[in-house]
Amino acid sequence: RLTKPRISALIFRTGKMVCTGAKNEGDLKNAVHALVKLLNDHGANVPLNPEVQVQNIVASGSLNAEVDLEQAALLLENTMYEPEQFPGLIYRMSDPRVVVLIFGSGKIVCTGAKSEGDVAVAVQQLYDKLKEIGVLYVEEGGGEEAEEPEEGEEGEEE
Repeated sequence: RLTKPRISALIFRTGKMVCTGAKNEGDLKNAVHALVKLLNDHGANVPLNPEVQVQNIVASGSLNAEVDLEQAALLLENTMYEPEQFPGLIYRMSDPRVVVLIFGSGKIVCTGAKSEGDVAVAVQQLYDKLKEIGVLYVEEGGGEEAEEPEEGEEGEEE
């Protein structure tokens, strides 16, 4: 574990490493370089510039509007909604290839993205689609139209 940036790493015999907890790609690369230095300082022979590949980004945010999940489940393809099992609607997108958890409050979690750009595209497409099918509802006192979604905090990167 590193404290700055705050990440956890698993290092395998094959030489592969999995890092989680980075808030952005810059922090991820800084963490990898810090780990490489630490390993080399302790006698390992690790290349100084290893290839860093982002496999999964998890981001959370808000659509700034409530969502009628029952209607969304009926009108959207590639969804799963079983409120007795889980309170969110699971929406699988194909381009970008991500999964978005959508909650009635308008909170969302996007997972499976390969880049921060994929997250932004997915959230905008989701917002536009939900608006198009009429399942977004602005909270009391917020006017009639839902605002553009707010940029979420980046989650884990591997």
